[in-house]
Amino acid sequence: MTDAAQSKFTPRVFSGIQPTNHLQLGNYLGAVKRFVEMQNSGIETIYCIVDLHAMTVWQNPTDLTRATRELAAGYIASGLDPRRSILFNQSQVPGHAQLAWIFNCVARMGWMGRMTQWKDKTAGKDAEKASLGLFAYPSLMAADILLYHATHVPVGEDQKQHLELTRDIAIKFNHDYKVDFFPVTEPVIEGAATRVMSLRDGSKKMSKSDPSDASRINLTDDADTIAQKFRKAKTDAEPLPENVEGLKDRPEARNLVNIYAALAEVTPEAVVSEFAGKGFGAFKPALADLAVAKLSPIADEMTRLMADPAEIDRILGDGAERANAIAQPILEQTYDIVGLIRSRG
Repeated sequence: MTDAAQSKFTPRVFSGIQPTNHLQLGNYLGAVKRFVEMQNSGIETIYCIVDLHAMTVWQNPTDLTRATRELAAGYIASGLDPRRSILFNQSQVPGHAQLAWIFNCVARMGWMGRMTQWKDKTAGKDAEKASLGLFAYPSLMAADILLYHATHVPVGEDQKQHLELTRDIAIKFNHDYKVDFFPVTEPVIEGAATRVMSLRDGSKKMSKSDPSDASRINLTDDADTIAQKFRKAKTDAEPLPENVEGLKDRPEARNLVNIYAALAEVTPEAVVSEFAGKGFGAFKPALADLAVAKLSPIADEMTRLMADPAEIDRILGDGAERANAIAQPILEQTYDIVGLIRSRG
């Protein structure tokens, strides 16, 4: 697609998070915090709770409902304003699944088979027992984004490959049908802590699915729990270096410095400069205090919001109506392009 064709699209941000287990620090620093910043940039922002993606692996229905509401509460408690951004859960807008089927017919099996997350999630397992939904997950992700003609998507490094596939699908669709209809979406990957690592192992990503609760900071953790987890975080015996290059082979130290930088909204270089020569006996309490100051108000607000699930459902329903108002014309045009008959009533 030419730059001129790309420029016809209204700048629009889309991103989403799965409602599985508890929202944790990696989600906040790598995604939600940037969602709020983008909301304040003047660009239209659409944020989705991708509950259909969550179903690619088994979900207890009661837990899925709770997790969806909790994630909505986490978005709002973190500063997302559902009056300024569109906030909804994916399954309330049928166009996601409808466009995903069309993209299933555009994408190729080989593309899906090369996805790193597919390989990681089926490594050492019988891949034939994995759900078809898990294999086709990137096609649904492409539909999530392109259903709104989103031009920019804030993603973590682990989702960059999926966004590249979204671009490939848009390009192939446009080529196959000889149109300039879908934008070639740009990833937005920035910030000191876009990939937050485990507090117990600096070589592994902080994850909601890690069996050790001590490996992560949940946004529902109270102040004492947050402080305790940081004070017990794995580190090495060396003091902090004078420059960030000194963190190269120190994954736990680098992770904590990056977390501090992201929470304080400064560079890792500034953090190292402030704490150069100091041991973790001084740094970890400072990090704990900063984290408590930044995160415990979010936990308190989430608790307040979760006490009124009907209000959360109302917010998500309103967001779904607004999302559908954007999505439906794009879906109808897609149907026309591919030759599907639809009601004109």
